[in-house]
Amino acid sequence: MENQIIEAATLGGSVANLDFSILSLFLRADPVVKAVIILLLLASIWCWAIIFDKLTGLRRLNARSTEFEQAFWSGNSLDDLYERISNQPRDPMSAVFVSAMREWRRTSTRDSGGPESRVGIGDRIDRVMQITLDREMDRTEKNMTFLATTGSTAPFIGLFGTVWGIMNSFQAIAISKNTSLAVVAPGIAEALFATALGLLAAIPAVVAFNKLSKDMDRYAGRLDSFAGEFSAILSREMDGKEGD
Repeated sequence: MENQIIEAATLGGSVANLDFSILSLFLRADPVVKAVIILLLLASIWCWAIIFDKLTGLRRLNARSTEFEQAFWSGNSLDDLYERISNQPRDPMSAVFVSAMREWRRTSTRDSGGPESRVGIGDRIDRVMQITLDREMDRTEKNMTFLATTGSTAPFIGLFGTVWGIMNSFQAIAISKNTSLAVVAPGIAEALFATALGLLAAIPAVVAFNKLSKDMDRYAGRLDSFAGEFSAILSREMDGKEGD
């Protein structure tokens, strides 16, 4: 801040020759404001990395789930499909299928017993599918909390940098006893720069969080629908065994 005062005195109250480029604003900033700027820049970069990762990841998951559904509803043997993908499911939908088939195979070799036993088998399969679905969705939603946190806190962090920069500007006025624009402008510019970075980090994070949350809810609903349909298929299979 003392450098700003000396610079302002040299310019004789003129702001025409002051450099207000982004790099100059950062270099002239107070250490606290610099820390705020660096923090917001890192948060913004990390948010964009998460956004691109989630967008491409969801597109890939939907494509793989569509491919799996085509194989599932193709009319081929589900046992063959299970043998082909059981070692390494490629997407959450196939993971739900594998977990249900694994539980089904564990119980199908045993005597099904009466209706109460069959209800217990169905409940276990439903529970296994739900646990797998929740685990896969938790993995899919990883780092979403960071987007929400950045969207809600980045403006306030930028505001803190703004307040700090304005305080330094007032200190410069008091020390130099000069209210010219050359004394006030640099500190105000630095302060507003911190606010702009806070908004730059927060706005994309909020927009992306809302969109990605909606897309993930839609995908979770797709998994729920598949789990319900597969549970019905296994239930019919158990009823068929009872008839035999």
